[in-house]
Amino acid sequence: MHRNIKNLYAIANKPTRKVIGLMSGTSMDGLDIALCEFEGSGSNTKLKLIHATTVSYNEEARQNILSVFSKEIVSLEKLCLINPWLGKLHAYMILETLKAWGMTASEIDLIASHGQTIYHAPKSLHPNDAFGSATLQIGEADHIAVDTGIITISDFRQKHIAAGGEGAPLSVYGDHILFASKTENRILLNIGGISNFTYLPAGADLNTILSSDTGPGNTIMDAYMRTHFNQSFDKDATIARKGQVHQELLKAVKANSFFSLPFPKTVGPELFNLEYLKQAQIQSNTTHLSTEDVLATLNLFTATTIAEAIKQVIGSAMGSNNLIALYISGGGMHNPLLLEHLINLLTGIKVLSLNELGYHPDAKEAILFALLANEAIAGEAMQIGGNATKKPITMGKISFPD
Repeated sequence: MHRNIKNLYAIANKPTRKVIGLMSGTSMDGLDIALCEFEGSGSNTKLKLIHATTVSYNEEARQNILSVFSKEIVSLEKLCLINPWLGKLHAYMILETLKAWGMTASEIDLIASHGQTIYHAPKSLHPNDAFGSATLQIGEADHIAVDTGIITISDFRQKHIAAGGEGAPLSVYGDHILFASKTENRILLNIGGISNFTYLPAGADLNTILSSDTGPGNTIMDAYMRTHFNQSFDKDATIARKGQVHQELLKAVKANSFFSLPFPKTVGPELFNLEYLKQAQIQSNTTHLSTEDVLATLNLFTATTIAEAIKQVIGSAMGSNNLIALYISGGGMHNPLLLEHLINLLTGIKVLSLNELGYHPDAKEAILFALLANEAIAGEAMQIGGNATKKPITMGKISFPD
């Protein structure tokens, strides 16, 4: 037996495993790194978050990623070059972070790398009947494994597609294991570039759980800020608060067939981008609006599409005596205006930070991919009702250091 296989077998049988989870989202602000310690797997999983941080990308790195991000036409040479380059960059970030934590690579059992999504193409959003759903993440895991010396699990989304899903959202698997409650109906909402949620009815019957994207999170607002203000995001919603919501523009940006698709569904900045906004402004005759009014409208656009999706899924539970709590994570939770809109739109639902459940809200997705890696090595294939896979699956590909 190859020594790496022996090593992997030993890791799977350890009483606890230290796993580094990595997440780089569509905001492209940096790499989220979460060091988790796992005991057990599946419903018996016990997780301890040891450290969590975000390592920011410098402007050169951000521009390199943007050059191939969410574009129908890119340079194949540039894409080939950036894939290993990003893997090596992530490896460097991991090693530097371990130094800052006073740790060495030999103390880590596994790395779980989500990679950087550069294109997401669910079948519902492309017209070619010869092809199904597809997604592409870069940041080659072999480079991470070789440069760090740590076994790396990556490319989680491909198995989900192979089993009949759309490759997203995958948070449902970790949400069920970590956050299901016997007494509280819970909604786990993550507002990144795209917004997605998992609905966990009390008791967590697998057949009643559902996870889906809702539409844009920060993606259009952030792109608008980069273009018009040379800023990564609207800090504290300062600019959006100066504007007024324009109802005709709001109506136009909501007029897309995606919002009427059945759940679960996925989407990305391939649809919700500045060109989408431009066409909506033309159709609504609102090209004259101030930047402040546009941002105010985009902010409410994100909030209303989230709220309408949640109301549609939980249905009769709204306004009943059943306790419903919504726990928010992701960059959007730091937008106070967006939170105000959600609280006003979701009356009867407690809107809380994921902190209330004992987890750092900015580290959630990195934690969840660490959990998927733990399941890939030490768990069983999983199937969650309402998440569109044909059979139970184990996600992640294995890269050895040598």
